[in-house]
Amino acid sequence: MLNGRIAIPSNGQGGLEGTRAGHFGHCDVFTLVDVEEGQIKQVTTLKNQEHVQGGCMVPVNLLADNQVNALIVGGIGMRPLMGFRQVGIDVFHDAQRAEIRPVVEDLITGNLPEIRNDQVCGGAAQQL
Repeated sequence: MLNGRIAIPSNGQGGLEGTRAGHFGHCDVFTLVDVEEGQIKQVTTLKNQEHVQGGCMVPVNLLADNQVNALIVGGIGMRPLMGFRQVGIDVFHDAQRAEIRPVVEDLITGNLPEIRNDQVCGGAAQQL
């Protein structure tokens, strides 16, 4: 990914040195990483909105409204995944590492796979 905005569901205050939230819809904040020509240019955070049962589209719309191009998750359900695809946000998958910086660097260098339909979870909280 040479250019664009990456969102990472994050615990606490978020940021590049923070840790990823296990369930994207219930994260505290989204760490937003702006990338230009393969370099991290800016890092900001965006407070998550209230996520009620069945409200899977709330984070989809929030990130779409904030010009996000890519999302890195440890787990996601099929319904929000389809929502992200509809609004043009690519969803990438890393279920192993909790740290934000290495998964962002992997995405920038093209070493993080897009999530497959058979990797989605059933809606229960997903652990990293």
